[in-house]
Amino acid sequence: QLQLVESGGGLVQPGGSLRLSCAASGFTLDYYSIGWFRQAPGKEREGVACISGSERRPYSVDSVKGRFTVSRDIYGNTVDLQMNSLKPEDTAVYYCAAHYVGVYGAFKCDVGPKVNYEYWGQGTQVTVSP
Repeated sequence: QLQLVESGGGLVQPGGSLRLSCAASGFTLDYYSIGWFRQAPGKEREGVACISGSERRPYSVDSVKGRFTVSRDIYGNTVDLQMNSLKPEDTAVYYCAAHYVGVYGAFKCDVGPKVNYEYWGQGTQVTVSP
């Protein structure tokens, strides 16, 4: 059974860092893009970063570029989101999700609204506050 479990959320001061982890089980990440999304209270869910299938190419949206980095461990079962220079507007529930891409998704990924991520974790709360 395919499962995603996030961890690593918490409370941090502005300018601080957090590292979120997404542990995958029941499937091979090489055939999936893994995306990180967030949803703040009263706002729509937005994609922030992703990593492609077998080639593990990272991508992040402009609002977090240079601050957030997505990576996959050498064993390929965990995808991390390193978040630095956190701002109060980064406060949200963060989710990881998987999208099947097969062999054709080795080099690119996307967290835009046209991409349907089929599997989702339960989310982890990130709060950035003094």
